[in-house]
Amino acid sequence: MRPLYKVCSMLPTLTLAGCISLAPDYQRPESPVTTEWRDTKAAQQGSGVTTKHNDVASINWQNHFQNPKLRQVVSLALENNRDLRIALLNIEQARAQYGIQQADLWPSISISGNKTASRTPASNNSGSATISHQYEAGVGFSSYELDLFGRIRSLEDEALQSFLSTVETQRSTRISLIAEVANSWLTLATNLKLQALAQQTLNSQLSTLKLTQKMYNQGVASKLDLTQVQSSVESARVDVVAYQSQVAQDRNALELLVGSRIEDTLLPSTQLNKPIALAPIPANLNSNVLLKRPDVLAAEHSLKAANANIGAARAAFFPSISLTASAGQSSNQLNDLFNSNNRTWSFTPSISLPIFNAGSLKASLKESKIKRDIAVAEYEQTIQTAFKEVADVLTIRASLDAQMKAQKALVKANSSSFSLSTSRYRNGLDSYLDALDSQRELYSAQKSLILLQLTEYSNRVTLFKVLGGGADA
Repeated sequence: MRPLYKVCSMLPTLTLAGCISLAPDYQRPESPVTTEWRDTKAAQQGSGVTTKHNDVASINWQNHFQNPKLRQVVSLALENNRDLRIALLNIEQARAQYGIQQADLWPSISISGNKTASRTPASNNSGSATISHQYEAGVGFSSYELDLFGRIRSLEDEALQSFLSTVETQRSTRISLIAEVANSWLTLATNLKLQALAQQTLNSQLSTLKLTQKMYNQGVASKLDLTQVQSSVESARVDVVAYQSQVAQDRNALELLVGSRIEDTLLPSTQLNKPIALAPIPANLNSNVLLKRPDVLAAEHSLKAANANIGAARAAFFPSISLTASAGQSSNQLNDLFNSNNRTWSFTPSISLPIFNAGSLKASLKESKIKRDIAVAEYEQTIQTAFKEVADVLTIRASLDAQMKAQKALVKANSSSFSLSTSRYRNGLDSYLDALDSQRELYSAQKSLILLQLTEYSNRVTLFKVLGGGADA
């Protein structure tokens, strides 16, 4: 078995000879966007937090979403969501494909054994037929290609980059899921507060109706006042029922997203004046943070895979050398099979050099270069899309604080007006119509404040998402 042993001992040397790569040296394309966002300063004014741009991608989502109920709901989604489960299985599939391609760098060695029996008919020299037996056992490898010009290595690099791209795609799916669950939970919180506000308004209207009915019985209030109060009561009742339906739909949507039932203890608070804790907006951001976004990293890995594919296409122009070798024992007697005198071996190297292929190799190389150019364009487009997403969030953010202050001031003013008009009505100084108008204005201002708060929450969640942070925590 010495010949096979000698060939096998040469494999590390032959493998090292294949370290040559004909793939182009990879260089990351220049960023197609500016380093600063137009509304960064306005959006981050007063945030009170300074975060280095290269730390944003490692922000822990559990630190960003500081409400304990919201954290638990997000954790449930990360455990049970089917889309995320599919993304994880895609990673396992890509890892297996990479393992298959990586195995081509090494020879496939197998052990074989066989028996052959043959019958020779009787002849003139022999009066009877004879049966002969042949036994063989051996070990060998077949069609192992020496990677002298890096073709197999380039294909292995391509498979590796494709696998890493799938990993980043899973991280992107994870971030999107976290953001979607947070927004869905915050929407449910908003509609619960609107339901509580509608119920509070209905209770106030019912109290006013009771008072007006008493005043009408005493001849102090008119029939018109009584019917106006009754109308406002029914209007408030309609709002309560509508928000109850909306809350039920929001809960169903959240449970579908989470992938499991959500207990009542994990539902948001209905207290109107209780804010939901979220981390403040990080400051000192520049567009370099986009290079750490999972979708941008996935696009870059796809670009590297296309770059490696060029090396494989170039290597196809050069000769390919394949080795087939085996060694073993052969005997016509089973008990003599492993006798030292019965050794057999074979060694068959072959070389293939492309001479004429009607231009298919040139076309393949051209195709690989075009795919690389397409990957470059897709990488740049991914960065531009990421830049736009962050810019949009910061643009909205720039005016939210001013809107919140103005809306809170409006609610305070309408609350004072409603208290005054209600007091004047109960003392018989004004008609109920003035009090009703004041209450409607207050109700509308309170609803707008709650919805504006949802916009502010969603803005923070969306910024967390578009900055690509917190996926691995």
